[in-house]
Amino acid sequence: MNFASNAHPNPKSSPNLGLKHRNTFGFEASAELAYEIIAPEQIPAVMTQIAEKKLPWRVLGGGSNVILPTVLPGATLLMNIAGQEIISSDTNSTLIAVGGGVNWHDFVAWALENNLPGLENLALIPGTVGAAPIQNIGAYGVEIGEYIDSVDAYDANSHAFVTLTNKECCFAYRDSYFKKNPQRFIVTKVIFRLPKQWQARIHYADLAKQFSEQSSPSPEEIFLAVCKIRTHKLPDPKVIGNAGSFFQNPIVPNEQYETLLHKYPGLASYPDAAGKRKLAAGWLIDQCGFKGQRMGNVGVYENQALVLVNHGNGTAQDILGLAKCIQEKVKKEFGVHLEIEPNIL
Repeated sequence: MNFASNAHPNPKSSPNLGLKHRNTFGFEASAELAYEIIAPEQIPAVMTQIAEKKLPWRVLGGGSNVILPTVLPGATLLMNIAGQEIISSDTNSTLIAVGGGVNWHDFVAWALENNLPGLENLALIPGTVGAAPIQNIGAYGVEIGEYIDSVDAYDANSHAFVTLTNKECCFAYRDSYFKKNPQRFIVTKVIFRLPKQWQARIHYADLAKQFSEQSSPSPEEIFLAVCKIRTHKLPDPKVIGNAGSFFQNPIVPNEQYETLLHKYPGLASYPDAAGKRKLAAGWLIDQCGFKGQRMGNVGVYENQALVLVNHGNGTAQDILGLAKCIQEKVKKEFGVHLEIEPNIL
């Protein structure tokens, strides 16, 4: 499949473009100037035009991990590069190239349909493929950084297209080299390496419970289970605005964990790869009494305290005000700071 298309010699821009349907919170927002990117070849000309006008800029994919203000000043690049194809396969693994604008869940489903398991734990995560490496998205014991071979991107510093290897991406918990260098890279394509030797990963509590009487579920069964769990816990953005998990699970030293566990025997946590403990942010918020609470037009979802929702007519200011209340209460109660996961634009 050819990812490229004819480059636009004169980039077309749309002034005051509405973005209500381009952010899953459903905030009323607009881009002062928007460029639709459907091919990597468009980007140099677009960036030149932006530089000449001295405009601030950002990339917007599915809008599933962002908090948009009423007006986004400057230029907004709408990432719509499509395409996915198997580019090579050997006895150990399969390489798949996927355009940055492809819907993430659609890609996971496509991979399974093509007998390419490995990503099923990450089903139903909203957003685009291009955003996946930036945030190093993860769920149910799997992080996407484990399966990325390399990332193609436009480097706004060197004004050139670059390819970053997995190592160069510096993946960490909800973090990456891209996230540490904002306003530098525009991800155009992600190359995934899926191993031929597949193993079910069902150790996370919700999945372990789901398969308590079935030790060897198939990738398709895990996919369906994850979809069922997420659908129960997370509201459909088309029904009620949200950005999924709003806070990162905080990681604390073992000493702090032991102290908290002594005081709160029911403390929900998981071992961290670095030997520390990852606390369940949703549990902390729930213990503070926020689950199901409403503050004006926004609130905390009744089935999952980790999710903040827009009940209608909410704004970025409203959601951030609620987030601050939660952060302060959790800090006071547990001595733990909660980091906001979505990007505040």
